[in-house]
Amino acid sequence: MMKEKTMSDDVTQYINKAQPWQIDVCEKLRAMVGQTIPDVEERLQYGKPHYLKNGHYAAVIAVAKDKVSFMVFNATDIPEVKGYLRALGNGERKAVDIKDGQTVDYDALASILGKTATAL
Repeated sequence: MMKEKTMSDDVTQYINKAQPWQIDVCEKLRAMVGQTIPDVEERLQYGKPHYLKNGHYAAVIAVAKDKVSFMVFNATDIPEVKGYLRALGNGERKAVDIKDGQTVDYDALASILGKTATAL
């Protein structure tokens, strides 16, 4: 099965150190990335799970004390959404911060990732 190949044990360990609600969010994000980018490469880099397509960064999951951040690369053309999707740097990267108890629209995130990853 292809899924096993792309799952990184280091990433699993990173996720499993988080709080239970964060583990849930991370696992859903991880599955969403895998479905959106079928041949995605998952690796722990700079201490965080990174997702690559064709050797280019597509997304990052980062666990912080009270949130999980999901960042996409190559997102210059994706508009910022106040209070939801924030721009980082020159806007080439966009991030969503997910807090405990927050409803997450994974389909919307998949749509954003699908758009940003197409050109990679």
